[in-house]
Order: sequence, then structure tokens, then C-alpha cells
Amino acid sequence: MENDSVIRKVKQALLSMQRYSWEQGVAAQAFLEMGEKELVIQMSKAAVLNQLADGRLAAIGNISAVTDPAGIGEAVLYASEVTKDPELGSAVQKLLNWLLEKAPRNRDGIIYHVIEKPQMWVDSFYMSPPFLSAAGYHQEALKQIKGYISLLYNPEKKLFSHIWDESKNDFARKDFWGVGNGWALAGITRVIATLPEEFNAEKNELINFVKTVLDSCLGHMRTDGLFHDVLDNKDSFIETNLAQMAAYTIYRGMKAGWLGDVYLTFAETMRNAAHAKVDDLGFVQGVCGAPFFDRPGIAAEGQSFFLLMEAAAQEFYKSR
Repeated sequence: MENDSVIRKVKQALLSMQRYSWEQGVAAQAFLEMGEKELVIQMSKAAVLNQLADGRLAAIGNISAVTDPAGIGEAVLYASEVTKDPELGSAVQKLLNWLLEKAPRNRDGIIYHVIEKPQMWVDSFYMSPPFLSAAGYHQEALKQIKGYISLLYNPEKKLFSHIWDESKNDFARKDFWGVGNGWALAGITRVIATLPEEFNAEKNELINFVKTVLDSCLGHMRTDGLFHDVLDNKDSFIETNLAQMAAYTIYRGMKAGWLGDVYLTFAETMRNAAHAKVDDLGFVQGVCGAPFFDRPGIAAEGQSFFLLMEAAAQEFYKSR
């Protein structure tokens, strides 16, 4: 299939899927970065329709999520700015109030991932810091990132573990989950893009950190451009989404000038691997699969990161 046809089918397959809060968020972000203004507004309005009284957006099904409902925050912020719709503007403020004042957090102010357990998940890198930074709360975004790094980062492996449990003072899941490291890479990359000049020192610190984790991930890349679900465990299944997430990070980093051309071959290898996984209906096969993410399959986030990767690749090549 021609590339435009592939993208169209992946979009259609994504829109066909039922979506939880983080899935609605990453889908809307994909359409935002692809320039699909009308879809972003439509998805934002749908998210606001399902906003809880406490401010959490797109709260369908799993209402224990703390940071996932912020995954759509940047898209709703954009929609509110272009439409001047007071309902969207109010929704943004309610979400900010949730993150800044109401969300459960530890003694250092780092937000938990779920309500019922004092846990930090690597997924949160992508959910709340990009929205906070896009909304102008750069210090808070940086605080959350640094807090998650302090609890989840393994300096020896230069990778992130999945879940830290404060009540146990230990990991609930220590595995170096590939997609989790992808969430961190992509989330921090988005924050780098929204930090203003007065935060150049912090931006450079984040850039160096992303390079370190990216290099470590790439050290586990298979010859086919894909990764194992647990990066350092070859007995875990092979999955597609980290390849897309890492390629997205590379294209965005190269376009912004903080990654060099040495990374292009890696990005193209992973992008080609992802394209080879798109079936005739537009589903990206072999990603860490919904609903339990414990086996290869399909998932809204896998569809979304294909589109995010393509948007980033297209912008990169247009800039060359």
C-alpha cells in the first residue's frame, strides 16, 4: 500500500476502537500532531462529555486512573484556544486543578498513577508532564519528571522499571517494560519541545537524559527493528509499539536539532518494521495488546503511535 493509504487505514482502525482515558489522549495527540484540527476538537468535546467532577477527563471504565486522564490535556488545551469554547476552557482549568491540587501524591508531591495504591508507573511520564508544560506549568512538569526518574530509573541499566510502590518501598514490577520506556521517551520529548528559553539548562538536562535512555533501548533492538516486551528478557514476546515510540522520539529530536544523523538509520529500521505490521484493515499488529497488555495484539495506543511516528517523520523530511 502507498504511504497515504496506510495512514488512512490506520486512522480508520484507530477510530473504530473503544478507548479508555489514556487511549483517547494518545489518539487525540496523534491527530493534533498530524494537523487534524477538526478531529482534535471532536475528540476533545467527547472527552469533556466524560469529565468527572474532580476534573479528570475522558473517564470511561477505569476511573481509578490519576494521570491517564491528563493524556488528552494538550489536545483539549489546543481545542479550547482555537474555538474559544468556554466549555473546553473550563475543562482545561478543571484538569489543571486536579493535577495541581487534588490528585493523590507522595510526600514529595509526586503524583500517583492510580487512586487505590501509592504507586508510580512509568506510563505517567507521558500523561501529565506534557500537558502541564504545554499549559505553562513548566516547573511542575519538571518536578514530576524528576520525581518519576528518582523512583523508576535504573542508573546501571539506564532504563526505567515499570511500577514503584511507596507502601512497600520497593517495585511492584521491576521489569524494564519496553513500552513503558517508550512512554517515558515520548513524554519527555514532548516536554522538551514546550519548554521556553529560560529553561534551557533544564531542557539540556532532559535532552541528555533522553539520549541515554534511547541509546540503552536501541542496544536491545532486534535485527528486525522490533523489541522484546521486557527489553532484557528474550523469553518475553516480541512487540511493535516501542519501535514506533523510539522512532517518534528520534524524528522529533532530529527535527529539533538535538539528535544527530547517526540516529536516522535506527529510526528508519524501526519505522519500516512497524509498516510491515500493518494489516489490510489498518490494524498495527503485534503491539503490546489491549486490554491486558500481556501479549502481542492490537491497541489504540499502538495505532496512535504509528500516526505520531508518521507525523514526526513527515515533518523531519520536510525540514531537510
